[in-house]
Amino acid sequence: MSLKERITEDMKSAMRAGEKERLATIRMILAAIKQREVDERIQLDDTQVLAALEKMIKQRKEAITQFESGGRADLVAKESAEILILQAYLPAQLSDAEIDSLIATAIASTGAASIKDMGKVMGVVKAQAQGKADMGKVSARIKSKLS
Repeated sequence: MSLKERITEDMKSAMRAGEKERLATIRMILAAIKQREVDERIQLDDTQVLAALEKMIKQRKEAITQFESGGRADLVAKESAEILILQAYLPAQLSDAEIDSLIATAIASTGAASIKDMGKVMGVVKAQAQGKADMGKVSARIKSKLS
C-alpha cells in the first residue's frame, strides 16, 4: 500500500470515528498532494509525498514561532497537533549516530575537503536521509564537519 493510499484510508477511518481535527489535517494533506499532482501533471510517488509532508511540517514549525511571538497559545496548540498527525506518516527518524555515519560516508565517497564541497555531500546525504531526518540539522552538522 502506497503512502497516499494509507493517508486516504486513514481519512476514511477518521471520518467513521468522528475525529474532526485529525480528519481536517488529513484532508489538508490530501489537498496538498492533489494540488501538486494537478500543477505538475504527475502522480506523486512515496518519496514525493514525503517531501510534501516535510514541507508542511516545516511550515507549521515556522507558524508556531510566529504565533508564540504573538502570544497566540491557542494557535500554537492547533499547529502542534497538526505536526503530530503529519509526523505519523514519516518513517522512523534517524538517530544522531546514524546521521553522523551517513555524513562520514558521504564525505569519504565524495572526497570533500572544505566547506566548498558541502553541496556534493548534502546531495548524497539527502538521498539517504530524506524523510528520516530534519535536513536543516543535517546541513548544520555537515557544515561543522567540513569547517
